[in-house]
Amino acid sequence: MQTYHLFISHSWTYSDAHDKLVSLLGAHPDFTFKNFSVPPENPIIGAKTDKQLIEAIENKIRPCSAVLIMAGVYSTYSKWINKEIEIAKQMGKVIIAIKPFGAERISTVVRDAAHAECAWNTKSIVGAIRQHTAV
Repeated sequence: MQTYHLFISHSWTYSDAHDKLVSLLGAHPDFTFKNFSVPPENPIIGAKTDKQLIEAIENKIRPCSAVLIMAGVYSTYSKWINKEIEIAKQMGKVIIAIKPFGAERISTVVRDAAHAECAWNTKSIVGAIRQHTAV
């Protein structure tokens, strides 16, 4: 079975969404992935400047086949989520927007950058990853 390398972009303010997404993906019986995201309990250490932090994020995204972005409206205003989108686009990575559970609106910045948009459920997310990444 193929292991998908995923960078899960998220706001640390809403890190519970990241954790729930990781649980959703992990619960799928026929889907294996490696999480390259930067959760609050394992931050990038040693980056003293924005430039160094950007380089560290680039190194996290580089081996990934897709970048998953929580598409809550808050994403529009997140400096680092916008940087991650920019990095993913520069590297030609697939960007998948994930609508937060129960959300009526999503970030237009994320929507405009995404190759695919999916609902907050395992089948939709895994289907988008499989459809839009190279095997």
